[in-house]
Amino acid sequence: MGYSQFDPAMDGRAAWNAGKTVGTKRPLTQKQIWAIRFFLDREGRMRDRALFDLAIDSKLRGCDLVKIKIGDVVAGEDIRTRAIVIQQKTRRPVQFELTSDVRASLLSWLERRGGSTVDHLFPSRIDHSNHMSTRQYARLVDEWVTAIGLRNAEYGTHSLRRTKAAMIYRATGNIRAIQILLGHSKIENTVRYLGVDVEDALLLAERTEI
Repeated sequence: MGYSQFDPAMDGRAAWNAGKTVGTKRPLTQKQIWAIRFFLDREGRMRDRALFDLAIDSKLRGCDLVKIKIGDVVAGEDIRTRAIVIQQKTRRPVQFELTSDVRASLLSWLERRGGSTVDHLFPSRIDHSNHMSTRQYARLVDEWVTAIGLRNAEYGTHSLRRTKAAMIYRATGNIRAIQILLGHSKIENTVRYLGVDVEDALLLAERTEI
């Protein structure tokens, strides 16, 4: 049972979000992406580099990213250029691209990791037959952003999901394309997710001459 704001026990009790940054997490910039990649390469963290790259390209929620199996991204001896997964939240399929740099980091990781197509791409530290937990993924993201001097309170796993979508939106202004890429069922969700506002709309309008 929770407390009401009018209960005496709430007097002097700190708010649940006191000292915390709440709301939408910031997407990464291109410079920050390459800074994290440099850090992971320098530290020889092959798994983390593959996980980071796949998170950026796939634009998946953490719960879907950690469940990816080797067979989802591999076709024969090659890494797929496109993949498809069923989202846990919506039960709807969503497709994503795998660019050349990401395919290279995935291939390097798989050559070390081994395994079969039915195995999870990123296994749990505790139970190798299971997948990495979303909590472990979140801890890794905190570590990565902190390593390049960012405040982890302002960034999280959703930062990686939003990063490429935000870049595509800024370049094209195509909300419908972003909706498809993120697997949103309603375009209103995409608008809220990207934080599209009147200023964005006006900037797009100003770039369009008739």
